[in-house]
Amino acid sequence: MLTVVAAVALGSNLGDRAQHLERAVVAIGATAGCRVRAVSRPFATAAVKTGVADPGGEFLNSAALVETTLGPCELLAALAGVEAELGRVRDGREGGGPRVIDIDIVLMGRLVMAPEPGKGPVIPHPGLQSREFVLAPLAEIASDMVVPTLGRTVGELLARLRMLET
Repeated sequence: MLTVVAAVALGSNLGDRAQHLERAVVAIGATAGCRVRAVSRPFATAAVKTGVADPGGEFLNSAALVETTLGPCELLAALAGVEAELGRVRDGREGGGPRVIDIDIVLMGRLVMAPEPGKGPVIPHPGLQSREFVLAPLAEIASDMVVPTLGRTVGELLARLRMLET
């Protein structure tokens, strides 16, 4: 059975945000075919306004490296199950609104996957290079991980983003 290392981004902006992140990591580690290899510390970040809805309060974000034998669609379904178990309610709005927990596959080894909308995860996660709230936690645990579509490491992307912001 092939094992791949997936980079997973986690975020919460409702309730006990730190506890939600911790519970999510434990639940991911308890998922068949998954083993959590590393977890970043939590990073506090302002909610991103999408124009869809009031994004709620400040987020806590973290990242985890997960060794998995699951395929990308299976892993996405498992992560959605963890979100539901922790009380995430999806209201059909794309990317908008406060949430107890949000878990996304950011990278999955060197896999590049761009299925039709609704047919599976897009890997690497779209917009990764412009999201400090994803890059900073991930750089803490996997700075040298390469984003295959960009040919740059997570650490390089974070440094470039921070340089552009100054």
